[in-house]
Amino acid sequence: MHNVQFLAAQAVGQVLTGRNLNQVLDQLRRAYPDLTPQQRSALQDMSYSAVRWLGRLDALLGVLLQRPLTDERVRCLLLVALGQLEYGKSAPHAVVDNAVRAAADLKQPWAKGLVNALLRNFLRQRETLALEIDKDRAARLSYPGWWIAKLRSQYPAHWEAMLVAGNGHPPMTLRVNISKGSRAAYLATLTQNGIVAHAVGDYGITLERPLPVEKLPGFAEGLVSVQDMGAQHAAALLDASDGMRVLDACSAPGGKTAHLLELADIELLSLDSDEARLGDNKR
Repeated sequence: MHNVQFLAAQAVGQVLTGRNLNQVLDQLRRAYPDLTPQQRSALQDMSYSAVRWLGRLDALLGVLLQRPLTDERVRCLLLVALGQLEYGKSAPHAVVDNAVRAAADLKQPWAKGLVNALLRNFLRQRETLALEIDKDRAARLSYPGWWIAKLRSQYPAHWEAMLVAGNGHPPMTLRVNISKGSRAAYLATLTQNGIVAHAVGDYGITLERPLPVEKLPGFAEGLVSVQDMGAQHAAALLDASDGMRVLDACSAPGGKTAHLLELADIELLSLDSDEARLGDNKR
């Protein structure tokens, strides 16, 4: 049985060296094909949570540690575990137990004791710790200081509300492939399947509750794709029409590229500067 927390710590460690999280998760899924759907979901949730709240979790870790960590793997494991304890739904004792077992796999004699003591100390003092790190704006909002300063300068009346909104969980939004059917028809199909949703933008549908894509009618047949509402504006703003020759010079992983092809009969050249990401864009 794989320790998903251990795998999530590996993913976070690679992200902190500059890699793309989605690519790292794809590689881990391929490396461990026997992961159950529940484990795959947990791996993604743990990894995303640790990266999303990195500023705050790193601040917590800094307060809890008595001296700097010498092993980056232990740091990443603690970030993942703290993310679970602070933002996840798992029982605290299970999170701590899994983290201690993952620490044992690191083959550092001191790691188990440190992980166990630090996480239990966090659980005992979490309210006091929260008050302490909230004094620092970057830790409280979980954004880099330079980004906070930039937004504050450009949007003095709304900068903090924008940052708070950015930390919220985005809804699951779909893009209807209008070359295969209308949005109204797909909304009717969702209703027939007991899935509550509403139209947004020109081609989008936002689900009231997120669903695994395999439960979406016609997803495998290409009737819809998962794409944030903001990203759906790009193809429409280009206003491509039949017969045009279009260059998508920053195309990976391909959502906007596919949307362009759904909207018009065009000749499209798809490129990206990142060869690894472009590999996921080949059709």
